[in-house]
Amino acid sequence: MPARALILASASPRRAELLGMLGLAFTVRPADVDETPRPGESPAALALRLARSKALALAPPAAPALFVAADTLVVIDGRVLGKPRDDAEARAFLALLAGRTHEVITAVAVRACPEEAIETGAVTARVTFAPLTPEAIAWYAGTGEGRDKAGAYALQGKGALFIDRIDGSYTNVIGLPLEWIRPRLARWGLLPQSVA
Repeated sequence: MPARALILASASPRRAELLGMLGLAFTVRPADVDETPRPGESPAALALRLARSKALALAPPAAPALFVAADTLVVIDGRVLGKPRDDAEARAFLALLAGRTHEVITAVAVRACPEEAIETGAVTARVTFAPLTPEAIAWYAGTGEGRDKAGAYALQGKGALFIDRIDGSYTNVIGLPLEWIRPRLARWGLLPQSVA
């Protein structure tokens, strides 16, 4: 099998850090797609569509490559919580999550070029927040840590202080489920079969 470049179609430093944990060299080429939900589209279907769209949005390189794209959604009561517009919305999101369990859905798309083979999948984890006082919510929102994150919190940062329980994949909640991606990377010759 010829050498194959690995391309992360995401600007997320968290995804880059997770992919880097596998010890692979890769380049980052963020894909810009319209993330507007379609009428009646479920959160899982939205995440899958966006991950696939991101993987397909980039022109294939001349040499063989594998694109990895992902989309993470925080869902509570059927409502998708995106990145907060400001600290006020961050506080509102945190108040909604406080003392409750929500879902984190990360959809991943892997696109092999020049074969133009694409595989998608979605992983769901359930995250339970501790009850939060208004003061704790204001403090955390004020740190700015959750400003560019779905649901207004970062599990891998100060946000971990408020997580009571995770049912499912930790790396999924951060933004790239390694247990899903690992065998796909091995299948395309980017990881030794011994770690697949």
